[in-house]
Amino acid sequence: QVQLEESGGGLVQAGGSLRLSCAASGRTFNSNTMAWFRQEPWKAREFVAAISWNSANTAYADSVRGRFFVSRDNAKNTVDLQMDSLKPEDTAVYYCAAARPYGFRLHSDEYPYWGQGTQVTVSS
Repeated sequence: QVQLEESGGGLVQAGGSLRLSCAASGRTFNSNTMAWFRQEPWKAREFVAAISWNSANTAYADSVRGRFFVSRDNAKNTVDLQMDSLKPEDTAVYYCAAARPYGFRLHSDEYPYWGQGTQVTVSS
């Protein structure tokens, strides 16, 4: 059974940092773009960051560029999201996702594998 499991969420003050981790099990995703999305209550899920299979390409939402950094370790089958200078508007449930193989994919409908999500709350 394929699973993506996020960890590292929590409560932090504005200006602080958190590091989210996503561990994959059941198969490897060494040929897949991996990404982070987030969702606030009553809002659509939005793209946060993505990293290509070989880490050669990354992409970020305008709202997080320069503050968030995505990385992956294919040997460990993990992908991380380092979040610095956090703002209250970053409060959301953060989801790890794996895209269909090959290509650099940024749209949520290209991601068939999703984790359960981890809550990030940033207090002002």
